[in-house]
Amino acid sequence: MSVTSKGFPLLLTFDLDFETMWTARDPDYAKRPILMSQGAYGWKAGMPRILKLLQKYDLQCTFFVPGLVAEQHPDLMKQLIDLGHEIAHHSYSHRWIVNLSPEEEREEMEKGLDAITRTTGMRPRGWRSPAAEFSPITLQLIKEYGFDYSSNFFDDDTPYLLTVDGAQTDIVELPFRWVLDDAPFFQYSIVLPGRTMQAPSALLEAWTSEFDVLYEEQAMMMVGMHPQIIGQPSRIKVLEGLIQHALEHDKVWIGRCDEITDDMRVRLQAKA
Repeated sequence: MSVTSKGFPLLLTFDLDFETMWTARDPDYAKRPILMSQGAYGWKAGMPRILKLLQKYDLQCTFFVPGLVAEQHPDLMKQLIDLGHEIAHHSYSHRWIVNLSPEEEREEMEKGLDAITRTTGMRPRGWRSPAAEFSPITLQLIKEYGFDYSSNFFDDDTPYLLTVDGAQTDIVELPFRWVLDDAPFFQYSIVLPGRTMQAPSALLEAWTSEFDVLYEEQAMMMVGMHPQIIGQPSRIKVLEGLIQHALEHDKVWIGRCDEITDDMRVRLQAKA
């Protein structure tokens, strides 16, 4: 049985890190204009391509946004909302959680919530960690601040309800894996980890192969992308190729995380 009432869920999500991908690692990187321009590509060139492609296929998706980015780009936030997309929480400044004290982690959570709510007029319902890291208190914070879903863990191909402090919650976890992220294939910068650049065809092959197996198993597929990476000319064709491949199949739901998890939650609760 499908994990949703509308068939196989394909979640196309975008982390709008932009320059914070660099400044979160070292604030002094802000003084290096070439490094900053690599992040700026995301909002200057990548986002227009991504939004044009999503409009072409009439798709509404989820964008995980650091609060600082929301403050810096209020017009972009308004555009996303006007197009029917969801804006979810992705910290405030994209600092790595494992480098923070509990007080600093809480500050990142609260400042991000405030910035996104103030800028968009809506409180974000979902949360994704910067740099795929958790601390011993992160799960408690997700519960305390009332998030409806999380997309962080790498431990399954199907959604499940998070367990916090030994008790099952109604928070839906949307797991993914590095093969479903564009960064391991393309992230290249002289100061960032990874430093790789593969052919776009390698990513398209990986993603369509993942889709085929997951669709056959009636699981789900969570794809994580970054506008400064997937929004480049050759790579936007990978995203379009995945969309076209998915739409050739029956009962595929490409949509927002909040809407899909609301549908999933009922079935997950019934199984609990």
